[in-house]
Amino acid sequence: MTEDHVAPSPLPPDRFGTARAYARHRPGVPPEAAGFLASALAPVAAPVLLDLGTGTGQVPLSLLESLPLAHVSVVDTSPERMGAALGALLPELGAPRVTGFVGRAEDFGPVAPDRRPHLITCCRSFHRMDRPAVLAMADRVAAPGAAFAVMGDQSLWTQDADWTRALRGLVQSYLGPVRRAGTGGVYVESSRSFDEDLAASAFSRVSVHAFPVTRVWTPEGVLGHLTTTSFAGPALFGERHAAFEDDAHRLLHAHAALGPLTGESVFTVRLARRPGDLA
Repeated sequence: MTEDHVAPSPLPPDRFGTARAYARHRPGVPPEAAGFLASALAPVAAPVLLDLGTGTGQVPLSLLESLPLAHVSVVDTSPERMGAALGALLPELGAPRVTGFVGRAEDFGPVAPDRRPHLITCCRSFHRMDRPAVLAMADRVAAPGAAFAVMGDQSLWTQDADWTRALRGLVQSYLGPVRRAGTGGVYVESSRSFDEDLAASAFSRVSVHAFPVTRVWTPEGVLGHLTTTSFAGPALFGERHAAFEDDAHRLLHAHAALGPLTGESVFTVRLARRPGDLA
């Protein structure tokens, strides 16, 4: 049985915005980070990618700019986001070279021998997963010498600029002081770090690579981005969402009148390999 026919387990509620907003307003992979990942696959003659929590396919799309991928498998819990990812990838790769799986990352597999990934990526998604189970799955399906990449950067909630602090305060004035994680709960830091999870897995040889990123936002771009987040998505506000957007619009334009809405962040890539692999 290949990954095309795996029956996914029951899925959690979708905590994020529509796929259209996700594709339009979520920041992509910085070109420097994409180039680094492509270089990790350069020695492979026919590289295969597995992207977990793919969203709208930003990771494989960024790699395709500099790397011919033989096959791409994308995984996401949202059928809507999966449809957007496949809609973007199929024109680039063609149907035989793309596989989509709607389900939890740990339920992916098994895979055919020619589809064993040489690179497995989790971009801004690993913290939401059952990390030990996902890493065990990766060890089962990955090709010899494969790398597992965990990557991401700070959200607008955690960035430290005048306008992001003011925006966070506005969100808190509506939703309370604790960061929300969708309609079902609040954000809780894991008791284990990514490094601890990787050290306890088959992919325990880890190198960390940091890529500074400066983004300049428009007020409209910020508002669109907020609709895709778990801490300020429309469902959290209920009938008060329009009022929140009006207040946020005024706040953001007031700050934009003083200077660009600049966000400084660091996009971090943890590239993990099995200890016995030579790459």
